[in-house]
Amino acid sequence: RQPPRAKMAAGSGPGARELFAEGLLQFLRPAVRQLDRHVHSVRESQVELREHIDSLATELCRINEDQKVALDLDPYVKKLLNARRRVVLVNNILQNAQERLRRLNHSVAKETVRRRAMLEAGGYQAK
Repeated sequence: RQPPRAKMAAGSGPGARELFAEGLLQFLRPAVRQLDRHVHSVRESQVELREHIDSLATELCRINEDQKVALDLDPYVKKLLNARRRVVLVNNILQNAQERLRRLNHSVAKETVRRRAMLEAGGYQAK
C-alpha cells in the first residue's frame, strides 16, 4: 500500500508542486511588498501625528500660562497626551507588523531562489 503522499492525481507530481509553489511565491511577493510599503507609510504618518500632538500640547500649555484670564486647558492637554499615547501604541504595533512582513518577504525571496535553482537543475529534493 502506498502512503497518502504517494497517492497523487495525474499532473500533481513533484514538478507540478514546484511549479505551483513558484507561482504562489511570485503571487505573494508583490502583495507582501505593497503591504510593507503601506505599513511604512502609515508609520511615517503616525510619527508626524505624534509630533503635531506634542507641538499642540506644548502650545496649549504655553497659552494657558500666558492667559491673564484663567482658562482650564489641562483637560485638553490630557486628552492630547492620551491621544499621543494611543498613537505611540499603534505605531509600535505597526512596527512589529512591518518587521514580520520584512521577515516574510525575506523568506519568500529565499524560498523563490531555492526553488528556482531546483527547477533549473531539474532535480527535486523532498524535505
